[in-house]
Amino acid sequence: MSADFWAGYVSGAAGILIGNPLDLIKVRLQAGTPSLTSTPTSYASQFSSAGSLIRGATAPILGYGALNALLFVTYNRTSAILNSSTPGLPPNLWTTWVAGAIGGLATWVVSTPTELVKCRAQISSSPTAASSWGITKEILRREGIRGLYFGGVVTALRDSIGYGFYFWSYELSTRLMMSKMKERGSDTEEAAKVLLCGGLAGVVTWASIFPLDVIKTRVQTQILADSTTAPLLGNARIPESTEMRLGAMAVARNAYRSEGPGVFFRGLTVCSIRAFIVNAAQWAVYEWIMNELDPARKISKTKDGTL
Repeated sequence: MSADFWAGYVSGAAGILIGNPLDLIKVRLQAGTPSLTSTPTSYASQFSSAGSLIRGATAPILGYGALNALLFVTYNRTSAILNSSTPGLPPNLWTTWVAGAIGGLATWVVSTPTELVKCRAQISSSPTAASSWGITKEILRREGIRGLYFGGVVTALRDSIGYGFYFWSYELSTRLMMSKMKERGSDTEEAAKVLLCGGLAGVVTWASIFPLDVIKTRVQTQILADSTTAPLLGNARIPESTEMRLGAMAVARNAYRSEGPGVFFRGLTVCSIRAFIVNAAQWAVYEWIMNELDPARKISKTKDGTL
């Protein structure tokens, strides 16, 4: 397997383990959990046990490892094709965005079912009902494979736009750092640069797509809207029948009418903190594994001062 596949897989799994507690809070804020307000005490109350810290993490650990591997492989191959006419030169920022968007679109096949299962597990008020495998079996029993791809259009749109900005912002911040640091620094300085650029890329990405992510969360968690969980579409109660679930546009209109424009940015602060931490660590793990598995890349980047 290629170096970028394994680097992407391991870094993706590491990012999920680090960021899952804050991701759980983000999802519940987006879905409108009544018991959750924007206070530290309210956040802490969401974790009744050590196990609740990783609720909903099983699907992402398995899925996002594969997703990240697919993302980086597709991005690197697409970027190489788009910049084949200018070998030896840094990639154009526009082609970087396009390559990232194509990479994000390619992850749709993995990200949609992973996000669906994760969100339903995280918003469940019952720990016994929050098993990723149990939720997956229930979806397959009631709706078949097609049920795992509910909300796929808005997920694909979110991933395509988001990952375009993800690689674009990482490349841009790396170049800005290079312009400030004319010579390669110590290993510690270079590691700090990767952490900072990776963290900034994560924040920029989520800021660019957060309203879409709110809509995606509400679309995919509609089936949980009953008397014991959050009113996922404002004050409306959504029936269990799959035929009566609303699409992304209807969900967005309903949320706007019920809660105003602020609903599309609920949880953004928590998400930004999580994004910086997770993506700083993820890029550091990715760069380290790539350098270990591909020594030629390390030598090349050391010579041109980009490592």
